[in-house]
Amino acid sequence: MNLRGLFQDFNPSKFLIYACLLLFSILLSLRLDDKIEWSYWAVFAPIWLWKLMVIVGASVGTGVWARNPQYRAEGETCVEFKAMLIAVGIHLLLLMFEVLVCDGIERGTRFWLLVFMPLFFVSPVSVAACVWGFRHDRSLELEILCSVNILQFIFIALRLDEIIKWPWLVVCVPLWILMSFLCLVVLYYIVWSGALEKLLGKCVPSQRRRIHEIGQKEKS
Repeated sequence: MNLRGLFQDFNPSKFLIYACLLLFSILLSLRLDDKIEWSYWAVFAPIWLWKLMVIVGASVGTGVWARNPQYRAEGETCVEFKAMLIAVGIHLLLLMFEVLVCDGIERGTRFWLLVFMPLFFVSPVSVAACVWGFRHDRSLELEILCSVNILQFIFIALRLDEIIKWPWLVVCVPLWILMSFLCLVVLYYIVWSGALEKLLGKCVPSQRRRIHEIGQKEKS
């Protein structure tokens, strides 16, 4: 095992997000099963930690940007800074939603449409961010996830407020459709990679390079 390559590919931000989500899911499950009697504000602590790290990181990045005017003349650095601002804005809207959810659970609110309002703003902002990201060759995973789930957010809010009486299986249909589509995309890439590997094994080196270039263009 190449440990140097492993640590070079290590993404600390994604590790933090996944670790916080894992811990939050465990605490929430224990709280819902009455295994722990913590306040929901404490149960949401991993989420608060995640958002705190985002805000701290954005503050440090903004400070470095402000103190180094030469960065503003570099095109790639400007794109990185704008991407950071977009990500922070979306995280702040998500933080607002999470605070409203936590407060709503503690108080037993019935106005879930109001609680979900930040998510209704996140989705169109995420669509705009995705368009910007594609133009500047940026990977925006969170923004894509938020933009394609607007219908799911609306259905959940309406169901919690009992405006619609549909079974939860029907309410989650947009999520099932999205997950099925993603599975088809992954299956397509697996089949394509297998077929490409077979072709590469049978071709001479010059043809192999040509097929590899075609495969890269197809994936992009």
